[in-house]
Amino acid sequence: MIEIGKIQKLKVDEINSGGAVLKKDIENVFLPKSQMTKDVKEDEEINAFVYIDSDDRLTATTKEPLAQIGEIAKLKVIDTTSFGAFVDIGIDKDVLLPFKEQKYKVEKGKSYLFAIYLDKGNKLCATTDILDYLSDNPPYNTGDWINGTVYSISDGLGIFIAIENKYKGFIPENKYFKKVEFGENIEARIVNIREDGKVDLSTKKMAYKQMDIDAEKILDDMKKNEGILLLHDKSDPKDIQRRFKMSKSAFKRAIGKLLKARIIKKIDGGFKLK
Repeated sequence: MIEIGKIQKLKVDEINSGGAVLKKDIENVFLPKSQMTKDVKEDEEINAFVYIDSDDRLTATTKEPLAQIGEIAKLKVIDTTSFGAFVDIGIDKDVLLPFKEQKYKVEKGKSYLFAIYLDKGNKLCATTDILDYLSDNPPYNTGDWINGTVYSISDGLGIFIAIENKYKGFIPENKYFKKVEFGENIEARIVNIREDGKVDLSTKKMAYKQMDIDAEKILDDMKKNEGILLLHDKSDPKDIQRRFKMSKSAFKRAIGKLLKARIIKKIDGGFKLK
């Protein structure tokens, strides 16, 4: 049986001036000449991707799509319209992203994570609602650094990441201080793999490594402000986060390191470079 939305092996049954007729069991699909990436011969088996074209015809192409049905990929938005958006999946026909499948607003020219599915008419469609397409139990260990893409943002909770576009990952709000956007690539460290297989992440390095980075950040700030820092260990955590994009505990560790190294000294209301 020919499967729509998937790459499959099909036999070249006939070649004519317009292209080739491909066959599987008793079903046929037409491969237009414009969709051939190489010459084909009768009776040979080739890999082809099958979809419904703009004229509602079952069509094949030897061009490899960026994603098949059931798969997730980072894809570019080609256009936005009054009824949805269109996404490039690497073949001549762009895929519709219906409004109801947009969990957030997408912009033309930007790339986001999408899952590909078939609608009721067996046409390819895209969705930003990718959670059910992601898996638990990634093949990683605590401490490993991974790459992922932002697919959901929850104010007050954190950022949801698709690890390698395959697995569920989460960065709590207190582990990430920079503003992020949908579709943004993130490098993060695995801090915990839960019993249910879900993964907790952090963009911070291990405390002893991060401390050096944070200390440098504080020093740079003080040098730009006449060697003075009017924040201290009793300051509001929000003021510290706003200034340095770090937690209060990270700030205190970095300040402690600078004091121990005798690079700074305490003054009323803050610190000063020695």
